[in-house]
Amino acid sequence: MNIKRHTTSIPIHSARGPSQQHPSKMAANSSSTVSKSSSGSSAGGKPSGPSAEQVVATFQRMRQEQRSMASKSADFEMDINEHGLVIETLKEVDPSRKCFRLVGGVLVERTVKEVLPALESNKEQISKLIESINKQMQTKGRDLTEYRERYNIRLVGEGEAEAQGQSAESSSDNIDGGSKSGAGVLVS
Repeated sequence: MNIKRHTTSIPIHSARGPSQQHPSKMAANSSSTVSKSSSGSSAGGKPSGPSAEQVVATFQRMRQEQRSMASKSADFEMDINEHGLVIETLKEVDPSRKCFRLVGGVLVERTVKEVLPALESNKEQISKLIESINKQMQTKGRDLTEYRERYNIRLVGEGEAEAQGQSAESSSDNIDGGSKSGAGVLVS
């Protein structure tokens, strides 16, 4: 049995640079490049595209980033609710009354009239932060949708509902002579 071994040599350029090499070395390098491209290997040259594993990893990373943003937004929403409760409570109290506030892990003594404006300011800043995070989440969602469409990514369980609806479409497409590409990536 005759077994062919596929070996790829990567040219190492001398200090002269690739354009100043000896002509015999340039010919050897160009012939090895031709053999690499004709064999279909993407090592060394421009890759034909990311592998399925890379596509899935990128998609999972993007989904995790979106989940992280949603979690931060929810945390800040709880902070706004807490600020609102404290502000409502302090509005009913005498402005000269003592109150305690936790600032950077240190409990400080202030009066209500000093703390109330700071709390209202913090609440406004948190609201702006939530708006910013929500805009980023929308952008990330659009990016995710675009990425899913570009690489034909389907989620587990998603294909079952769509498969029933598309079975009628694919049969009518086949009658017309066209067919949809079946290549895609399935993500759990």
